Amino acid sequence: MKIATKSSARKAILTRRAIWRWHFYAGLFCAPIVIVLSITGTIYLFKPQVESWLDRPYNHLYIEGPRLTVNQQVDAAVRARPGARFKSIEVRPDPTDAARVTISTSDSDFLVMVHPGTGQIMKVQTPSDAPMEIVKTVHGELLMGQAGSILVELGAGWAIVMIVTGLVLWWPRGAQGLGGTVWPRLDLGGRIVWRDLHAVTGVWISSLALFLLITGLPWTTVWNAGFKEVRRMTATDGRQQEWTQSRSSELSDAHADHMGRMAMGTSMSMTRPDLDRLVLRARSLNLPPPVSIVAPSKNTSWQSKRQWTLRSETQNRPRRVTLSLDPVTAEVIGQDGFAAKHPIDKAIAFGIAAHEGQLFGPLNQALGALTALGLVTLSVSSWVLWWRRRPEGQLGAPERLTSEPAARGMAVALIVLGLLLPVLGASMILVGLVERLVLRRVPVIRNWLGLTAPRNAQA
Repeated sequence: MKIATKSSARKAILTRRAIWRWHFYAGLFCAPIVIVLSITGTIYLFKPQVESWLDRPYNHLYIEGPRLTVNQQVDAAVRARPGARFKSIEVRPDPTDAARVTISTSDSDFLVMVHPGTGQIMKVQTPSDAPMEIVKTVHGELLMGQAGSILVELGAGWAIVMIVTGLVLWWPRGAQGLGGTVWPRLDLGGRIVWRDLHAVTGVWISSLALFLLITGLPWTTVWNAGFKEVRRMTATDGRQQEWTQSRSSELSDAHADHMGRMAMGTSMSMTRPDLDRLVLRARSLNLPPPVSIVAPSKNTSWQSKRQWTLRSETQNRPRRVTLSLDPVTAEVIGQDGFAAKHPIDKAIAFGIAAHEGQLFGPLNQALGALTALGLVTLSVSSWVLWWRRRPEGQLGAPERLTSEPAARGMAVALIVLGLLLPVLGASMILVGLVERLVLRRVPVIRNWLGLTAPRNAQA
């Protein structure tokens, strides 16, 4: 009986060590990326509030005398850049707000703020230079383009490994009371406080963190490409997906739309409808803001009839709607809304809206911010714990297991994750090859990482 008990205890220790090793490496790699994503993600959660605060100088303006017509405001915006062509105008809830007119030139799109009373140009900015767009670019690609998008996807995959293995390590085993399991034992001081802070924070935010990581996958480069291919093969793709494949892809799509619009020649000299009529019609429909009236372009689905588009771009994606307007009568002659989407697209729309903190108001934002704060706490506390326990001259990773069932069980779990997350799987293969073919054969690196020598070297 004692022998069996000792054997079971030894197996449990080895199992825990195998999981701990993967948890250690996952956290060590993804912690910097997780911190960047958490900070930028928290800022982006409050995009409506931040943009409202930044736009204060352009809202509720004093107007002496009659307002300019919407067409006159658009004409003023187009004149702000030589050769510019009108693209869209935002339907503001208050007519005294500065007109937000987007124009296209041969070089770029520009957002032009126009005083509705005087036609004065109050601000000209490329949309990509807007503060929240910069935050979004950092969050999506770390300012590194397509390579950054893949790195973010890789960091998200390893973060999932970190959370799953962390939950297994946290699972109570003979604990006395709830201290250190449900709440941190702050009175014990020292390393115990950091350990409890790490473990307890992890268990409280793990489900929300996994939700954020999983709902972020539709924006990734590799995973989403595979997802789209599966949908194509299973005939569940339906119409073009509403979300972009990555931040780089989003910027590329915006450039393609810009070039298509320039090629079509949507210029100031085109026959423009009575935009005041369209704006009044848009306000009467009470669509979720922000709402834009968009001129026809080469890529507009209703372009053959040169219909104009009225588009709600609210971050609460289930409430988004795109309408086609007759430019003369302002009547709605086409509609594309949430109800017409495939169930898969509906599910993803709910997930993205929750991911951006806009599905159910301030509570959604608060949960997202608390989760991001928890992820930063996990990352910082993991580095503190590692720094305090690392041996002199070594990385301090848990000992590697080569033949124990625990190691094989962990390998099976990681293979499953690698198949579901291709970038993660590819990185595991690469790390395994580099470790076996290079790192184990360099004594200094091998000792620092705590690896065993290759068999031919041991012999």
